[in-house]
Amino acid sequence: MEKCIGIINSGINAGTYGTLCETRPDYMLPYGGRYRIIDFSLSTMTNHNISNVVVYGGKHIRSTLDHLGIGQPWELNRRRNGLVIFPPVYDSDLVQPTNIATYYKTLPFFEYSNLQKIYMDDPMTIIKMQMDEAYEKFIEEDLDVLLFYKKQIDTEGKYLNARKMTVDNDGKLLNIGLNLGTQDEFNLFLSKFFIKKDVFIKLVKEAVEKANALTLRQAILNNKDKLKIDIYHIDGHVEVIRDLSSYYDANMNLLNKDIYHEVFFDKNLIYTKSKDEPSTLYKDYSRVNNSLIANGCIIEGDVENSILFRGVKIGKGTIVRNSIIIQKTEIGEDSVVVNVISDKYGVIDDGVTVVGHPKQPYVIRKGQRIRKVEE
Repeated sequence: MEKCIGIINSGINAGTYGTLCETRPDYMLPYGGRYRIIDFSLSTMTNHNISNVVVYGGKHIRSTLDHLGIGQPWELNRRRNGLVIFPPVYDSDLVQPTNIATYYKTLPFFEYSNLQKIYMDDPMTIIKMQMDEAYEKFIEEDLDVLLFYKKQIDTEGKYLNARKMTVDNDGKLLNIGLNLGTQDEFNLFLSKFFIKKDVFIKLVKEAVEKANALTLRQAILNNKDKLKIDIYHIDGHVEVIRDLSSYYDANMNLLNKDIYHEVFFDKNLIYTKSKDEPSTLYKDYSRVNNSLIANGCIIEGDVENSILFRGVKIGKGTIVRNSIIIQKTEIGEDSVVVNVISDKYGVIDDGVTVVGHPKQPYVIRKGQRIRKVEE
């Protein structure tokens, strides 16, 4: 896919993640002990030889610049093409900084590029993609758009309000709406697709001119009768991360060995920014069960069904259960931490109990200190 430009743009309201997205965009949320969510999109593109990747940085771009740098971990540090990061768009001519408006203000980049195909990727849907066969179909059938979907069984309502693809008896796209749970099995739109560059440019200009679409998906659907569109099924474990609860569940699902192996090792590897840390120190009296532990941690207490990122310290006599403890968090002695997400540099003092609900985990904001209330 050397002739493809990869575009990464989440387009999701980061306000649904509480304080976790106060200083970072949603795709920069930590995941799986040492990764960021965007690592999956970048690795998928690298593994398919897409060497020109555009990331729309969004409002809090500093963390994006810090993590991605010049793209070296994903071999995107090229003399030509390589990684491009666009800042957020602020323009008085545009009513609001929509998905379409953002693309419109960066159209010259695409118009001057000699690459003729585009792969669009929403990083907040995580799935291991094998796209070689799909790309061949896209080229050989001279399609304008090729949309990816998965047949998803959902009897518990986990995918309520996710994007649902409706097709006719011949498997042709009719529309993309919201899943309201009326069927146990439905076609989950993965928010990833191939599109011809000239079609992309035409749709963006038309949407701005007519003001009839805020997103590229809407622009495609507005023109579905004029475009040559097809769909392609992708199988495998999928996580649609769209709020705090689904972010928590996506991390906790990694404690299932089969899911963990599929997500990180099956088909292709996932790459991320490397950091030098010593091995984790487990004291003789510590106990760890069914958890992901990154390097650089010091564990003196009990850890169960949890994910610890780099450099976390767990004090003696402390219990950590069903929790996500992000980089450099320090938890003192004789504390209890259950169903909690602790952001970077959080501190929990000695003897403190913090308990959330599995459906609504308690969030400790970046750098926050939780003190024991004196009686």
